[in-house]
Amino acid sequence: MLAGNFLSSFGLQMISVAVAWDLYVATKSAVVLGNVGFVQVAPFLMFALFAGHFADRHDRRKIMMLTQFLFLAASALLIFGFRSVSLIYGCLFLMASARAFQWPARLSMLPHVVSTETLGNAIAWNSSAQEIASVSGPALAGILLAKTSSTTIYLLQTVFATLTLLCYCGIHYRPAAVPQADVAVTPLSGSRSILEGLHFVRDNKLILSAVSLDLFAVLFGGATALLPIYAVDILHSGVVGLGWLRAAPSIGAVSMALITAHSPRAHSAGKVLLWAVAGFGVATIAFGLSHSIWLSFAMLLLTGVFDNISVILRNSLVQTHTPDRLRGRVLSVNSIFIACSNQFGAVESGWTAAWFGAVPSVVGGGIATILVVAACASLSPALRRWKQ
Repeated sequence: MLAGNFLSSFGLQMISVAVAWDLYVATKSAVVLGNVGFVQVAPFLMFALFAGHFADRHDRRKIMMLTQFLFLAASALLIFGFRSVSLIYGCLFLMASARAFQWPARLSMLPHVVSTETLGNAIAWNSSAQEIASVSGPALAGILLAKTSSTTIYLLQTVFATLTLLCYCGIHYRPAAVPQADVAVTPLSGSRSILEGLHFVRDNKLILSAVSLDLFAVLFGGATALLPIYAVDILHSGVVGLGWLRAAPSIGAVSMALITAHSPRAHSAGKVLLWAVAGFGVATIAFGLSHSIWLSFAMLLLTGVFDNISVILRNSLVQTHTPDRLRGRVLSVNSIFIACSNQFGAVESGWTAAWFGAVPSVVGGGIATILVVAACASLSPALRRWKQ
């Protein structure tokens, strides 16, 4: 499972660099870049609740295997098709649809693969593997774009998607080995069952506060969508610099994830979460104001450090406070929050950059992130008091 998640993330990170570069070189439009986020978030809004319900009713490993074929189909279209804006958007939509169904199945299966005692550590290692892929994927994509073309990247994604499928075929699934959350839930029937995960998140104030914090903080802190503009017009670092800038947050994230995997639990988890998201906002502001490639790289690295702290704490909270029979649906709701924050954040950044410029867009987003943290700290005593 760890190998499959790594290969999947590696290929998708490479593709994200390739399509962003192809779109910006072809159009020179911040709006076109920003709309990539909308194309990718739409499937989550359309399918995520059904995907979570599906994951709780069917074999999660088979769902993971079947959705890999959609990744293969999209990669083949990018290799052999004429890469217009509409075709790239269409392939991104297809991949995002596959992710919408695969995400809740994949995450909710983790407690079935490892023991209850090692679940928290497994979450950290799973995050580490994906972040390592996120470091190496964009960096390699930048080098390949400079030396060859985006076709090479799309071809490699096809290979990685195939290898991921083989890895998922080899997962040993243990249906009975799951932790029990300390929350009693009354089952619902019929169409109401699809919304059961949404109702659970709504009624659990601690989970609602944590995912809402991430939603609004990352929504305004989506600087990565504008990295092609920074690489070309502000930092003048070219395509290789773009690859390393894209990799910087992941370098910070994987470093933090490896430290977390070997560290004791944060006792005052709620306060740590709030300070981490505030640090993300401060680093975003510093990146937006920077005209030095090294300072920009360092600030993006720090955004990865703070974001990884937030991701691990939030995932641990959701996994340990959710009954297994609801895990797919609750994780699908969480995926909607994550997708909305990341992809609508890209849309927000693209449009505000088109209106006001890239620098005001990034700096304003960082300030808004800090304000969101202050609001959540004030309005959610449960989050402030949360202890692991």
